[in-house]
Amino acid sequence: MSKLDTQQLNNLFPAIISASRSTDIPAFYSDWFVNRWRAGFIKWKNNFSGKLYKINFDKTRVVVFWTKNPKPMFKHLDFLDKNIPNYYFQFTLNDYVDEKFELSVANVEKRIKIFKTLSKKLGKKRVIWRFDPLILTDKIDVNKLLRKVENIGNELKDYTTKLVFSFADISIYKRVEYNLKKDDVKYIEFTDSTMHEFASGLQKLNNNWGFEIATCTEKIALEQYGIKHNKCIDDDLMIDIFKEDKQLMKYLGAELDMFTNKITKTKNMKDKGQRKNCGCIIAKDIGQYHTCPHGCNYCYANSSKEYAKINFKLHKQNPNSSTITGDIDARV
Repeated sequence: MSKLDTQQLNNLFPAIISASRSTDIPAFYSDWFVNRWRAGFIKWKNNFSGKLYKINFDKTRVVVFWTKNPKPMFKHLDFLDKNIPNYYFQFTLNDYVDEKFELSVANVEKRIKIFKTLSKKLGKKRVIWRFDPLILTDKIDVNKLLRKVENIGNELKDYTTKLVFSFADISIYKRVEYNLKKDDVKYIEFTDSTMHEFASGLQKLNNNWGFEIATCTEKIALEQYGIKHNKCIDDDLMIDIFKEDKQLMKYLGAELDMFTNKITKTKNMKDKGQRKNCGCIIAKDIGQYHTCPHGCNYCYANSSKEYAKINFKLHKQNPNSSTITGDIDARV
């Protein structure tokens, strides 16, 4: 099989699915996801060419859910347990309530309760806390940002094992920069100095929590503060918590050394399609840009809040479509 054929196989019959970096499937499309899983496939629209591809679930061993509100998925957890071999959640829980950066999310207290409920159901290794992104403004300095993280971390210390964060890179995303300026947000770009200041403060807070802490897609090295580079689609985590799945272990190249009784990896699974500093392994993301109604003004996946709302309405008009966006010509 040629290299191109192998890549096509990974795309069309993925072993690992990301659901999704591009939109919040658990919060807004949980019914659609479950219905499509029953059907065995979705039709995914390329965000740039507009071409439709059929993505099959036949060989899928892991689904990684990304969300700010998994509560709508709670009614489907029994279905997920019975029908999806393995899954875990990346749960973004920020505190930008006063700043109104996330217009459609619930207050922090409600989201903390939801996080704890999900952790109790799945186990704390399968619910990863993300404070993402970290944003500095004329009203949020490093110290205030640390206090926001601290307040949530104190609540979650017994309900997760890991915290992932990233520093907002606003100027490189012109769409984000435009939306923040449109909302009159006087943002301040992080510097090496403020990154180190934040990392140092976070290290002190973690003396109370004991989390594994990692950065998402960041070049800067912060190991001196006990902070690693992250893999959100993480083969090491999968090997740790899903090691009984022999098919998955074979796919990941995880082999048990009979002499040391330790698992070694024989494959480099890094996803070369992601950004240079991203550590994620190969997965197929099944989301679509411009479909998330959370209304976050720092979002790189929406061109505008209004466009996302329009697409969500289109989805609700055709909820049985094989695409998230409810395309009439893709209803089966």
